[in-house]
Amino acid sequence: MSSDSSVAWPRAGAWLWPLVAALVFCALAGFGAHAASIQPLEIVTKSGVHVFSVEMATTDEEKQTGLMYRRELPDGKGMLFDFSPEQQISMWMKNTYIPLDMIFIRADGRILRIAENTEPESTKIISSGGLAKGVLEVIAGTAQKYGIAPGDKVAHPLFNRR
Repeated sequence: MSSDSSVAWPRAGAWLWPLVAALVFCALAGFGAHAASIQPLEIVTKSGVHVFSVEMATTDEEKQTGLMYRRELPDGKGMLFDFSPEQQISMWMKNTYIPLDMIFIRADGRILRIAENTEPESTKIISSGGLAKGVLEVIAGTAQKYGIAPGDKVAHPLFNRR
């Protein structure tokens, strides 16, 4: 290899390193922001207290996207949608590839309704069936596995806030 070509490589690739550094920085900054939105949530059932790690969906964009395009959702993880103030809520599964349990929660933290094992990619409307402040989406089968039922109490700062 001639010294000319070894000198040309760093110059030719010099523009690449700042770009790579910027992409890495953006990815880490995005990861940090994303990680900051993860919070603990507890559900008190007849069988005990079950703890989940939930991503918060608070902006219109986050609520519209939800868990769309994801290929997996580990047990014990989920997404909590903030629909403050309490209201009638309608959801669907369009562009959502994994079956979910949707847990509709009233402002006082009590579970109003559970839509179990929702159909992936369906545009069928899934209603709260009453006034709710939040919706917790978890992997399908979670409600049955942990004995989660309407009337159970959800402990999270979103509920019972004044």
